[in-house]
Amino acid sequence: MSGELPKGWVWTSLGNCIEILDSKRKPINAEERQGRIQNKKEADLYPYYGATGQVGWIDGYIFDEELILLGEDGAPFLDFSKDKSYIIKGKTWVNNHAHVLRAIENIANNHYICHYLNIFDYRNYITGTTRYKLNQSQMRKMPIPLPPLAEQQRIVNKIEELFTNLDKGVQSLEEVKSKLKVYRQAILKYAMEGKLTEKWREENKDKVEPASILLEKIDELNKIHSINGDMSAGNDLPSKIPLNWIWSKLGNITLFHQYGWTTRAVNKGTVHLLRTTDITSGRIDWDSVPYCEEEPENVGKYLLKDGDIVISRAGSVGHSYLITNPPQKSIFASYLIRFRPLINGKFLSYFLKSPIYWNAISEKSIGIAIPNVNASKLKQINVPIPPLEEQQEIVNRIEKLFSLADNIEETVDSKLRESKILRQSILKKAFEGKLVPQDPNDEPAEVLLEKIKMEKSNKGKAIQGKLIQ
Repeated sequence: MSGELPKGWVWTSLGNCIEILDSKRKPINAEERQGRIQNKKEADLYPYYGATGQVGWIDGYIFDEELILLGEDGAPFLDFSKDKSYIIKGKTWVNNHAHVLRAIENIANNHYICHYLNIFDYRNYITGTTRYKLNQSQMRKMPIPLPPLAEQQRIVNKIEELFTNLDKGVQSLEEVKSKLKVYRQAILKYAMEGKLTEKWREENKDKVEPASILLEKIDELNKIHSINGDMSAGNDLPSKIPLNWIWSKLGNITLFHQYGWTTRAVNKGTVHLLRTTDITSGRIDWDSVPYCEEEPENVGKYLLKDGDIVISRAGSVGHSYLITNPPQKSIFASYLIRFRPLINGKFLSYFLKSPIYWNAISEKSIGIAIPNVNASKLKQINVPIPPLEEQQEIVNRIEKLFSLADNIEETVDSKLRESKILRQSILKKAFEGKLVPQDPNDEPAEVLLEKIKMEKSNKGKAIQGKLIQ
């Protein structure tokens, strides 16, 4: 950042405005910190800070004042939407991943400097390729526009007033997003209980074949595929369903339930290998899905087809995805379980996102550090089965209602992006001297800097005098 400044402002280097307290920092690893805070009262613990904020607690403190922290390494230096600097107050401990700074009294304001450091362009001052580092020498050289001290405070006050209003707006938007999540889950719950199509059922009661007939047909298909099993759902059922619906187990209404192929993923090959990590936000970018290092002898056993459903059995346990238009040769990795629906695939896919399903998953998850489910557990999950015609009607209604929610969420996301841009715009105006009016009675910043130069000069002479003596 450079350019013409208002009268009374001056360009200087950050090193002229701050004291650096890095020598007082002390890193302590997580294991030692955990040992030190065990059996300690909450009142005896102090925040432990790193490059991007608080990373834990410790039973002691190094600093006891308001300070500026600026990431030394590990901070998001190239992401203008994220903070690189923040204020800490009171008793604190700081590790060696953050520079510890204090504005020089009567020259600069901690909050003014902190806000400036969050809009500064670090590209010419950091080193490294993946983990960027800002060393002390480069940090000192960073240019900063310095207004009179009184104006710095006015700027800080205005920034914080505007940011407070922005934050209220952002909070309201985030609340809308949270409500949309609840709304979607409510739709799925009503859909799977038959409440979404209650009127439709009444209007079509003479035209729809009961789900029990559908289940008999599925039973015949299972016999063809040599699958033996009890088609009943048992007595432990999640909720009541309409009279012409029926409960059945997931294993009875799907075919080819199996684990995927175990091999390494590579960048080149002939057979795509779909992994849990390739499914993000309910979408698959097949162009970025890797290939198998070693292909299975019986590729056909693992081939994914349009309409298949894969469920993650570890990590993001229970998350599912309905396969649509996969590349001709695509198989699935070992942490996924494949199910091929014998009912409407979209209906089953929506069930696998519903509260009824997630309640069942939480009961059937096993493991502590990494919870997981297996195929046999998943096959036992009870699924409410409406008649085929009603399954499609439910899908249509869910898609219509979800589309409305998606449109609202898109608008909310757009407003959230705008708020980030507006935040940057506020900071830009602030450090160009355009956010608050100048006061001609303020002592110019260059006078402040002259005082600092004189103080440094006097200190240097005093030290030199001591050395001569």
